[in-house]
Amino acid sequence: MTEADPSPPATISRDKDVLGQPPGLWVLAGTELWDRISFHGMQAMLVLYMTGDLLLDRGRTASILGFGAYRRALEAVVGPLSDTVIATQTFGLYLAFVTGLPLLGGLIGDKLTGRRLAVGLGAGLMTLGHFCMTFDATFLFALVFLMLGAGLLRGNLGAQVRSLYQPGDQREINAFQYYGMSVSIGGFIAPIVSGAVAAVWGWHAGFGVAGFGMLIGLVVYLWGGKYLPPQARLPASAVVATRQKLDPAARRRIAGLLLIWPFAVCFWIAQAQVWNIYNVWLRDHVDMNLGGFAVPVPWMQSLDGLAPTVLTFASLWAWGRMAKAGGEPMPLGKMAAGMIIFGAGVALLAFAPIVPGAGGKASLIIPVLFHLVSNLGWVWFAPVSTALFATRSPDSWRGTLMGVNSLSIAAGSMVSGGMGALYERIPASSFWLIVAAICAGAGLVLLLTRPLFERLLAFDPAPELA
Repeated sequence: MTEADPSPPATISRDKDVLGQPPGLWVLAGTELWDRISFHGMQAMLVLYMTGDLLLDRGRTASILGFGAYRRALEAVVGPLSDTVIATQTFGLYLAFVTGLPLLGGLIGDKLTGRRLAVGLGAGLMTLGHFCMTFDATFLFALVFLMLGAGLLRGNLGAQVRSLYQPGDQREINAFQYYGMSVSIGGFIAPIVSGAVAAVWGWHAGFGVAGFGMLIGLVVYLWGGKYLPPQARLPASAVVATRQKLDPAARRRIAGLLLIWPFAVCFWIAQAQVWNIYNVWLRDHVDMNLGGFAVPVPWMQSLDGLAPTVLTFASLWAWGRMAKAGGEPMPLGKMAAGMIIFGAGVALLAFAPIVPGAGGKASLIIPVLFHLVSNLGWVWFAPVSTALFATRSPDSWRGTLMGVNSLSIAAGSMVSGGMGALYERIPASSFWLIVAAICAGAGLVLLLTRPLFERLLAFDPAPELA
């Protein structure tokens, strides 16, 4: 390897492994868990909070610092906005920055502060942001703090996973599946806890819960620092030298990852709608009564945490069986299959009216089936995509390129926010068919072009992981 490695592999003894993985993985996963509780709590509540509470009272809206200027700026770009559309646009922008700023955060961690300090600063800013969400006046400031904090934390937390393993360590193959489980568990806990607290004590209390959660996440990370490998700081003069030392194979891998990026955007356009328009669709088109109990809309998002946890183990088992039979799919094959499966799940929403519930609305069984099918697609795509960028990136650019991967979520979120206006103009079934076609169609193209990308990324029977 000709390039400098700013985060040398750990030398922790294997006898300290937990469930066959280095303890540092569980420290990082535990920190990620609380970040995802923060994120999934916001995704479950933000649009509902704005459309069902904050924007209904013009007096409250006027008390939000800077909101008038913010609304005028949005309307100058896209025209007059209803409360629903400004809420979906706000969520789209929030999601775009939360998932796009890790590119800048990863670059800062790679080249300036080091990844450990960047994660600590990010967790602190996110904690501040959640506490600002408990007041109307600081609503926009809260979003800014959350976006900046997520950029620093996400751009540098997952990037440390690779440094826990020596080159050739086979445990790394499934490390990101276990790491991804923390995302799923956070997604399961957050909507239930935040939604229940918000239902009893109000929206502000629901947002405040996540603030205390982020404090716990910061404590977990600081306490577990002893299990993480020390990071060597790159001097400023070494940055240019590092770029010059990238060999042709490394440059080809970078090119391959950048060409994969548009496919990832198509997946996240579909996934972001689940965090955005989907909540409004549930509220307006689905019979949410179950045996006389009105199921809170945010609780449905908890299925996006529970289902992947179960499906991850099922997928790992299936891949293991395939490997023994000599036919486990390569990463790009898994990603393509995941996109097609996810698109099929979204298509179920288009046919929801066929299964009626009470009051002329769709039955709750359709969203439940959607979460099961779409999350199987998520398991096959999202953790595999993260692992692809982590293992195929040159060491000195790992945080930055993982930020590029996260930027695909940002781009998909921006598109999904803009599609909020389309949702108001066409039938809901047509809207979901369009979303399904974007995701599944891109998956088919990736499946057909997979050999080209596998050559660029230097996949062979025993790939050298940089």
